[in-house]
Amino acid sequence: MGVRLMVVDEHRLLAEALASALKLRGHRVLAAAAPTAGAAELVVSRAPEVCLLGTAAPAEPGIFDPIVTIKRERPQVAVVVLGPVPSPRGIAAAFAAGASGYVRHDERIEGVERAMMKARAGEAAVAPQLLQGAFTELLNPVAQPDDEGQRLLRLLTPREVEVLVRVAEGEDTRLIAAGMSIAPSTARTHVQRVLMKLGVGSRLEAAALAARTGLLDRAASSGTVVAPRAPRAPGTAETPVAAGTPGTPGASGTTEAPRALGTPATPQGPDIP
Repeated sequence: MGVRLMVVDEHRLLAEALASALKLRGHRVLAAAAPTAGAAELVVSRAPEVCLLGTAAPAEPGIFDPIVTIKRERPQVAVVVLGPVPSPRGIAAAFAAGASGYVRHDERIEGVERAMMKARAGEAAVAPQLLQGAFTELLNPVAQPDDEGQRLLRLLTPREVEVLVRVAEGEDTRLIAAGMSIAPSTARTHVQRVLMKLGVGSRLEAAALAARTGLLDRAASSGTVVAPRAPRAPGTAETPVAAGTPGTPGASGTTEAPRALGTPATPQGPDIP
């Protein structure tokens, strides 16, 4: 018994060719349409048993929104996606939207027909090799270019990320040391470690790499970046005072003991034997 179906594809020629082939095999094609923007409304109005939905970009955000609309308005319609070899994200997105199957667009007509029959019967129509490929990729993920910034960020300590921020802002070793309250030699060591971990040979390359990969933006969004502190004036140093120690450092570096209020100071003269 033939299937009452519709074929929707971004390319009208492909839609009409597939529709003609299925007609010759005894199926009833209600429509072969190209404008996928209005695909949902068209399918809802015709109410086929199966809709073959062709796409060239299964991983593109929102590409399967028509399926969501179709399943909401006509839950009895089974949608089978025709597309390229997808990433696991593409297959997951299709089924999450409500698709009943996914078939490669270069599949033989017999394979498309089997998928249609299974989908109409309420079964999932996915070729085993597609699932095998998807699971293989999930278990052995390949680093994507847009993950480079996150990968590089994991190589750096929070201290080194702050150093990279200052390098990207054009600070030299002296300013980095002053801003982070560390010795110049320590700042220089941090910079060298950053360059080594990023695999670059200069500060300029490090700044360019951070900008290109969005490393600093990722660090800011994850809370890794610490806001740089204002550097102290050149030539000054912080003198730590023990907690609870009264007095103010004098010119000679000693600490004067506090006098009772109203008690005049007694000048210290030479010792009298």
